[in-house]
Amino acid sequence: MRFAWRRCRMSNPDVPIGVRSLQFLSAHLCPRLRINRPLCFRFSVLALTYIAYCCYHLTRKPISVVKSVLHRNCSTVALPKGVLLSDAIDNSTWCDYPPFDGPNASALFGTLDSAFLFCYAAAMFASGFIAERVSLRYFLTFGMLFSGIFCYLFGVAKTYGVHSMAYFVFVQAMAGIFQTTGWPGVVTVVGRWFGKSKRGLIFGIWNSHTSIGNILGSLIAANYVESDWSRSFIVPGLIMGVCGFILFLFLVDSPDSVGCTERHAERRRDQYSRVESNDSTDDSEPDDTDIIVGEQEVTMRANERSPMLGGAPALAANHEAIGFGGALRIPGVVEFSLCLFFSKLVSYTFLYWLPLYIQSSTTLGAELSADLSTLFDVGGIIGAIAAGILSDYTNMPASTCSGMLAVAVPMLLVYQHWGTLSLPVNILLLFVVGILVNGPYALITTSVSAELGQHSCLEGNSKALATVTAIIDGTGSIGAAVGPLLAGLVSTSGWENVFYMLMISDVVALLLLVRLVMKEFKRRKRNVRIE
Repeated sequence: MRFAWRRCRMSNPDVPIGVRSLQFLSAHLCPRLRINRPLCFRFSVLALTYIAYCCYHLTRKPISVVKSVLHRNCSTVALPKGVLLSDAIDNSTWCDYPPFDGPNASALFGTLDSAFLFCYAAAMFASGFIAERVSLRYFLTFGMLFSGIFCYLFGVAKTYGVHSMAYFVFVQAMAGIFQTTGWPGVVTVVGRWFGKSKRGLIFGIWNSHTSIGNILGSLIAANYVESDWSRSFIVPGLIMGVCGFILFLFLVDSPDSVGCTERHAERRRDQYSRVESNDSTDDSEPDDTDIIVGEQEVTMRANERSPMLGGAPALAANHEAIGFGGALRIPGVVEFSLCLFFSKLVSYTFLYWLPLYIQSSTTLGAELSADLSTLFDVGGIIGAIAAGILSDYTNMPASTCSGMLAVAVPMLLVYQHWGTLSLPVNILLLFVVGILVNGPYALITTSVSAELGQHSCLEGNSKALATVTAIIDGTGSIGAAVGPLLAGLVSTSGWENVFYMLMISDVVALLLLVRLVMKEFKRRKRNVRIE
């Protein structure tokens, strides 16, 4: 749907200083230049939020790359230049890095992952609550600066010879807390600026920031991992700090802050579009809500037969920021949240353990294993776009997710059994697995979350996006915390058991969407009959 925007006003003192500076320069240097301000703002929002979340994942990835050098078979590691064997034996840090130099290294790595992810999951719910009530520009800037600081602090542990496990756990836990500012913030900002037309495609392309961030994080970390692993954390941390400052200067977090408001008629059509049926003989099961992502709008039947809304007033008629109870009552939030729990469990297990698995199952070194692992994220980019296009075309997001999950299960088994046959086979299968694993995860966390956060039962209330996004992603983040922890424990009995765990998780995620899939097919059948 096209937006009809009023002329943007720049007099608001909340307009970022960078935007005001550009406005001043353009007015004095190019006074006759006419700029489509709404289009420029929308483009800048996409670019800045894209870069921002790239940075969030840029600082998450190094730990998975550095694991391979924190604990390794020292007999196969070449001595540094100028170091004698006798000196190396006396120096316990020349190969392994304490406290990760013992046989319990995998368990310690799992503890670090859990410290980050459990704190991330717990803080996500509070983060969404806060994000609805503060300026998102300050919220994101603050989160990015402190996320960069704690990434930096992990790296300087090597520089200053810190070997305390408590230190590493604390740094990871604090990093997890501040990383929660990212997802509710960027999704809410983008959701405010863009409508529902082709939302799946737009979010699918935009969501590639996750994979691009993982790829860049892997490549930067791999570049330093064998020479000085501290820089694998220091460099991403500095990059994130700089990008956070740029975000503070230029991000316009809401159309209202610059006076770019939609015309009332267009806004009402966008938010209250309904599907009406005059077929009084339709004896199909009434749907309280039909979730449609794509060209059509969210449609809803909220009448006296609705078991969820029951003809009651809208959930957010006063346009105040919605609470957790109200957000959970939005149809579809619970199912998609639980599905994301298991989907994200699988995705983050790959995120944190894939480089180590490749190194242990092949003859590749730490740097090449990290480079190869980026193919999973490349596949994730294609998977996110494919899921968005399918969701837009079919208007059936739950069915799209279920189809990809169903195919992902056997592909995980294929990769585990035949991925190590040769490098070309590994590359191909890893790319395909990335498509199937990350597609549903990306669709739920972006397009579906934004759709539910602007559900028609909210009566146009825009102050639910961050809360709904935080609930869905927070629930998924609990799964993301459980997955790597279980992988660290299960991997001691064989990597094949890790893959069995991942396949079971995808099956459960698929089953959780069965009710929504059935409703989507019933709705589609009813619409075809009406037409």
